[in-house]
Amino acid sequence: MLGGAAMQTLEGLDPAALPMDALVAAGVPVVLRGIARNWGVVHAGLRSTHEAMDYLRGFDVGVPVPYSFGGPEIDGRPFYNADFTRLNVEVRRGRLTQVLDEIADTLDDPKPPTYYVASLLIDRALPGFAQCNDAGLARQGIESSASIWIGNRVTASCHFDTPENLACCVVGRRRFTLFPPEQIDNLYPGPLEPTPGGQVVSVVDMDHPDFARHPRFRDALASAQTAVLEPGDAIFIPSMWWHHVRSLMPFNVLVNYWWRSSPHFLSSPLPALQHAMWALRDLPPRQKQAWSEIFAYYVFGPGERAGQHLPDVARGELAPFDETQARRTRAQLLARLNR
Repeated sequence: MLGGAAMQTLEGLDPAALPMDALVAAGVPVVLRGIARNWGVVHAGLRSTHEAMDYLRGFDVGVPVPYSFGGPEIDGRPFYNADFTRLNVEVRRGRLTQVLDEIADTLDDPKPPTYYVASLLIDRALPGFAQCNDAGLARQGIESSASIWIGNRVTASCHFDTPENLACCVVGRRRFTLFPPEQIDNLYPGPLEPTPGGQVVSVVDMDHPDFARHPRFRDALASAQTAVLEPGDAIFIPSMWWHHVRSLMPFNVLVNYWWRSSPHFLSSPLPALQHAMWALRDLPPRQKQAWSEIFAYYVFGPGERAGQHLPDVARGELAPFDETQARRTRAQLLARLNR
């Protein structure tokens, strides 16, 4: 993997008082060294890989979990076939204990099959785990969903997520490489469907980039930031930042927290993107330019501008959204789409 600039790092933080509001406001990635060093799973993993696996087995209640499986030929990279029409992994279901057993059987294999349990909701699959393994975001009033990621030497292709993200490396080591949102064109995004993990990914092989096929990736690298996380370290990944994640050890576990910094009643932007592509992308250039000006006025400019010359009672959707207006707008959209 080609390198990037060293990421901003904070050390010596009190895990009970993480400066999450300040990190979200700054909007740049930051490594938080050692904030999960006292977690039970971290201690187990530092003793041995097998103790870490036994620790996780102790919370397994037998709920079938989905996981990706790929043969040795994919070299740990869930991705696409040659023409990008289907994935190079299959989704299986099984008990977590079973998946851990299969990973354990291949720990010494120099080219093992790929096993990847991705974004497994902790409260559902591992009840009780969070009592001794938690970042404490709820104490700051942050409503987040906690997920666990378990696998061997897996590479998560570069992608972005819409929520804010705090990712804690708890077993093994992980290398993160991040790119700011404006680098999207230089990262060569792949198909919207299918995707290896539910989100569009860069098609650049960042461990072996082909600059003849992807020449603009050189420009993306000029903006890259990278860091290696040890057990107990965490990284704050701001909303919409692209991130490539490579697991470096034969067994790796990560716990992450996603949350929105916007009100819960606002819709996800992703359906709006899909609708805009359907409605606007293939219009004649003159019309697209006109709609670009309209979106700049109503959406991407100052929020108060479009309705500031109207009385408050007449602003409707031009005023800041609240729960009532959000429900009304949703109903209007559904009615229009169903015509």
